[in-house]
Amino acid sequence: MVRPAESQTDMLAFAGGGAPGESMAKRALRAMRRHLGLQVAYVSEFVGDVAVYREVDAPGLEHLIKPGDERSLDDVYCRHILAGRLPQLIPDTARYPLAAAMPITAAIPIGAHVSVPLVMPDGEAYGMFCCLGPTADDSLNPRDLAMMKSFAELTAFEIARERQASRTLEATHARIRAVIADEQFAMAFQPIWSLAADRPIGFEALSRFAPEPVRSPDVWFAEAEAAGLGNDLELAAIHRALDESHSLPAHAYIALNASPATVAAGNLGDIVARARGRQIVLEITEHAHIEDYASFAEALAPLRAQGVRLAIDDAGAGYSSLRHILQLTPDLIKLDRALVAGIGVDRSRRAMVAALLAFARETAADIIAEGVETASELAMLRSLGIDLVQGYHLGRPVSGAETFLKFGDRDRSGRGRDGVREDEAARRDAA
Repeated sequence: MVRPAESQTDMLAFAGGGAPGESMAKRALRAMRRHLGLQVAYVSEFVGDVAVYREVDAPGLEHLIKPGDERSLDDVYCRHILAGRLPQLIPDTARYPLAAAMPITAAIPIGAHVSVPLVMPDGEAYGMFCCLGPTADDSLNPRDLAMMKSFAELTAFEIARERQASRTLEATHARIRAVIADEQFAMAFQPIWSLAADRPIGFEALSRFAPEPVRSPDVWFAEAEAAGLGNDLELAAIHRALDESHSLPAHAYIALNASPATVAAGNLGDIVARARGRQIVLEITEHAHIEDYASFAEALAPLRAQGVRLAIDDAGAGYSSLRHILQLTPDLIKLDRALVAGIGVDRSRRAMVAALLAFARETAADIIAEGVETASELAMLRSLGIDLVQGYHLGRPVSGAETFLKFGDRDRSGRGRDGVREDEAARRDAA
């Protein structure tokens, strides 16, 4: 039999991808079924003593087989093929007494059958990649079987990749759950200084995670987001920060990092009460995507009505920050370290900071310069008229209990009680 012309089109469609959300296995099944001119194709998984049909391509025959159906391995060809009692390529089941005698052959019916095992990288037989039809087809040949094996190998590779991804996700989920349940993280508070007042007027709460291997907080939060636990971890960190905020100077606000998803979920309604009268600033990172600004602003409204202020973090790091600033009218705009670094010798950075400062004045917002690490950066920011600054030059993140000791008697020179500049100490610690 000459293969139908549509089979060539199906092979090209398989190579180029299928419909959105369609699995590679489903595309492979459809391509092979049409190429062979058969009516049913499926991928099965061996689960104990049954074969579970994971992917099926059998248009018009859904009453016979569909994803999720299962059959006992005693009733199908699989074990016989794996054991060599039946061949992988059967153009006519009537020629094989074992196949002809099996009740399923007449019940379906099965006249032609091509099936190869799906073998995982570790040698495990996952299941079968199978095509069948109700009538015999003597045109089926070893070349068809070779092509079938190639498609089965690709499908097995994809299944193995998906299984590994699933196991990784499960492990990640368990790890994040344990971090939340056992509070395997601590809070550090970095001061936000007013140069005019010569004291910290706020502290940003930052998470520090204990489990090995040591990884940065952004990695932990990204992992939690991938596991579907981003909001849970953020809320745990926020509540921990509020619980520890009693040790901060009474006049200082606490800045809490929150993603748009956490804000939109409406889970922050109790943060004002937990703050026990302390002023709160919510920091939304520039990198966070906001799908619907109107809905997000609506979710923010009850918090802002209670006096919570909004800060846009990482301003200047990308285009999104400008949209956030324009759409959300923040109370505070935090300049990204990329704008602050080397500002004393970079005219372009000075021009950009000056422009943002002018914009902030027009919109009644305050500018905070983040990542201030040197005296020259601090001096230039001061000369530009920026009052609020944050960075290692002014104070590293420390526990709440250390804030009074660390910052209470700091003088205008930028020296702590040991007489060592913070930026010098930071570089020494890093080395």
